[in-house]
Amino acid sequence: MSYLFKPKNYKPLLSLQQTEVGITKIKEFFQSNLSSELRLRRVTAPLFVLRGTGINDDLNGTERAVNFPIKDMNDARAEVVHSLAKWKRLTLAAYRVEHGYGIYTDMNAIRADEELGNLHSLYVDQWDWERVMSAEERNIEFLKTIVRGIYESFLGTEFLVSETFPDIKPCLPPEITFIHAEELRQMYPNLTSKQRENEFTKIHKAVFVIGIGGPLGDGQKHDGRAPDYDDWTTIAENGLAGLNGDILLWNPVLEIAFEVSSMGIRVDKTALLRQLEMEGKLERTEMYFHKRLIEGTLPLSIGGGIGQSRLCMFFLRKAHIGEIQSSIWPEQMYKDCEKLNIILM
Repeated sequence: MSYLFKPKNYKPLLSLQQTEVGITKIKEFFQSNLSSELRLRRVTAPLFVLRGTGINDDLNGTERAVNFPIKDMNDARAEVVHSLAKWKRLTLAAYRVEHGYGIYTDMNAIRADEELGNLHSLYVDQWDWERVMSAEERNIEFLKTIVRGIYESFLGTEFLVSETFPDIKPCLPPEITFIHAEELRQMYPNLTSKQRENEFTKIHKAVFVIGIGGPLGDGQKHDGRAPDYDDWTTIAENGLAGLNGDILLWNPVLEIAFEVSSMGIRVDKTALLRQLEMEGKLERTEMYFHKRLIEGTLPLSIGGGIGQSRLCMFFLRKAHIGEIQSSIWPEQMYKDCEKLNIILM
């Protein structure tokens, strides 16, 4: 079911032509900056993978992948990717990437089951990245170090945008704040997880929420996560589970906590088997990706995705992702957006 959040008195700060210039500048600058910050090299990504290999990301486990038969392969079915979380790890192994280095790519996907609105469309574009790490680095402090590196790229991009378009004023704080999802729950016990994010991010402006996917103190999850890429069950130094999380920025146009990245330290063999058992999905151990991980032929890694349209939407102060990318929307949304000065591409 589609949903449109209607910001009051919205007026775009940039024309369509300026917006296109801004999108180009942000994408070119950010990926170059991120590549240098995390020591990543660019690789070419697939749009689809074979069904049944376990390579595609099943997100929360309920979203249907767009699929089609391949005539020259006896109608074997291919699936349009949801993300490249597992494919990247296979690629690190195939390219024999060394410790401390990694890859990034332009990931384009179709998610037919998205609830369409200001933040979600059928089309997903993000920078998917993955970096080889050691067993000694599988800890919260290393995770935070990588998050801070990504955030530095955000700050640099914000400066570029404000220099290019003086009407857009910087709003990010100099540092990002870290908090565990369980700490958020205890801080706001009567709110939903999204409401907790809003309350905390409104205060701190840039936040990394740790520990997404596993049950919290009340038995509920902060949000869903597939069991076979991020590690959300390993107990960290603070006694709380989870080596993953989301980067949230306070969106001054929509006045909400705005997720721009999902990332984390990836599962090792122990965490994979533990999380598959918790989710009742041990049958996945027979799939290609999972066999490779259990056999020990894939490197330990950290990785994630950073939304390209989301980031452009935030830095260019847009109220709707359709002001950044061309997609398909319900007819009523086109009409409502026009009344709100939201011009969909």
